[in-house]
Amino acid sequence: MEKVEFYRHAVSEDDIAAVGEVLRSVFLTTGPRTAAFERSLAEFSGLRHMIGVGSCTSAIFLCLKALGVGDGDEVVTTPMTFIATANAVLHAGAKPVFVDVEPDTGNIDAERVEAAIGPRTRAVLPVHLYGLMADTRRLGEICERKGVLLLEDAAHALEAERDGLRPGQIGRAACYSFYATKNLTCGEGGAVGTNDEALDQTIRKLRLHGMSKGAADRYAGTYQHWDMELLGFKSNLSDIQAALMMGQIPRLKAQLERREAICRRYEKAFRCVDGLSFPSVPPNARSARHLFTIWVPPEHRDRALSALQERGIGVAVNYRAIHLLSSYSERFGFRRGDFPHAERMGDSTITLPLYPGLSDSQAERVIEAVLEVARSWGST
Repeated sequence: MEKVEFYRHAVSEDDIAAVGEVLRSVFLTTGPRTAAFERSLAEFSGLRHMIGVGSCTSAIFLCLKALGVGDGDEVVTTPMTFIATANAVLHAGAKPVFVDVEPDTGNIDAERVEAAIGPRTRAVLPVHLYGLMADTRRLGEICERKGVLLLEDAAHALEAERDGLRPGQIGRAACYSFYATKNLTCGEGGAVGTNDEALDQTIRKLRLHGMSKGAADRYAGTYQHWDMELLGFKSNLSDIQAALMMGQIPRLKAQLERREAICRRYEKAFRCVDGLSFPSVPPNARSARHLFTIWVPPEHRDRALSALQERGIGVAVNYRAIHLLSSYSERFGFRRGDFPHAERMGDSTITLPLYPGLSDSQAERVIEAVLEVARSWGST
């Protein structure tokens, strides 16, 4: 029985050839290909500026540092996300303050955010989970009224839209991921998208040690001396990575349409299954359809994971609630019951295969396996 992989990337032979061209050129690090990629992705995203960095984790961290968030500050965010979101806050020296999530989407509950904002709050950091944007319009209103920053973790949501907004268009910046399983990928990488000219210039320096000029500036013509204008970090995107992604950008729309079709197929099949549910997408939003997650009875989740794998279906868990992980619970004293919606999702989630190359027959195999496993719940 052939396995249905959890994920397969959509890198083409043309993408691979583009990398070969860079490997035969002068620049391997951040250079002209990176600059061209940044311009192209900024245009796709509807933002003025895009800065390629080492990861989405780095993107969040660099934004926090550039905006002056640090020791003694608090950042309101969600416990239902990958640990990178909250870890970046800690690395910046601030404290993550968690808010429970919407029970039907898994996104941070905007109506709970205002009560979590205190005198030390400097920013609100929503995560656009699974590809669906959080209610950034409402969050933007709250942040403006409270005088705090809005910074978006858009690792899942490159193509998303909600209420006529794209990521980064109302917040100070959106942070993207190009990790191996993302809709646009180079294996590892990320970006900051923003309309803020000053933030763009600061992050460009922060990603390269705080230097006033990068290698492309220093060596493209007559040598130019550089200065270290601030204490920065090492988190730049290379021309090799940029070349791998450049040709993927024009394919993003068609690939989203394919993932949308698979998701609708899944939703139709699972809508009336007892004990099984999945996140909803409101009519005022377009999800980037990065992940398709189902929620099953918590007492059956781990057995269901094993049963699906035994049937040749690749699965994952996105995610366990952060506040119950050892490092966070021991450091901050979090307990079960603090954020019940996030906990329910963390205990019940199973992520199914979803990618453009998934065939109709493979999608049917996934559906049949899930339905077969779901039938066993009533007999245990």
